[in-house]
Amino acid sequence: MTATSTFGLSSEARNLHWLLTNLVEEVPGIESVAVVSSDGLLLLSSDPGRNAEARETFDDKPKGPRGSSADLATIVSGIGSLTVGAAKLMDFGTVKHSMVAMEEGSLFVMSISDGSLLGVHGAAECDMSVVAYHMALFVGRAGHVLTPELRSELRKSLESEPTGSGR
Repeated sequence: MTATSTFGLSSEARNLHWLLTNLVEEVPGIESVAVVSSDGLLLLSSDPGRNAEARETFDDKPKGPRGSSADLATIVSGIGSLTVGAAKLMDFGTVKHSMVAMEEGSLFVMSISDGSLLGVHGAAECDMSVVAYHMALFVGRAGHVLTPELRSELRKSLESEPTGSGR
């Protein structure tokens, strides 16, 4: 896993990076993770340097959606928006989580707080119940600290990253 540098970030931002790193490293089968704001912007990712890697590598099977955390954020935001709309139409309350099982992988989306979402792309062999459990732990630990100020700090740290940095 490549990790974003946490130098110069607040302790809350560093803790979120640490939680995300632990999620990816401790749960077998997780390919990539994205935390997305309510307006669809990527806040935190397990693989910030993969956009450049995807352009340089012509693999038969990319490891994530087009190999890009930005693509995962777009997908997570779209699924989140679609399910929120469906829940409103059906008058079923708020959406807690969604799961899409595909032949060669899975996508999990879970609400964090204030419309923010946690999205996980898992390999076909991942244990869905284990992934969901660890996502719930992440949400429980991250939800109360994901304030507007922290979301702004995380967004700015992603924007200031040099393109293609594989840290």
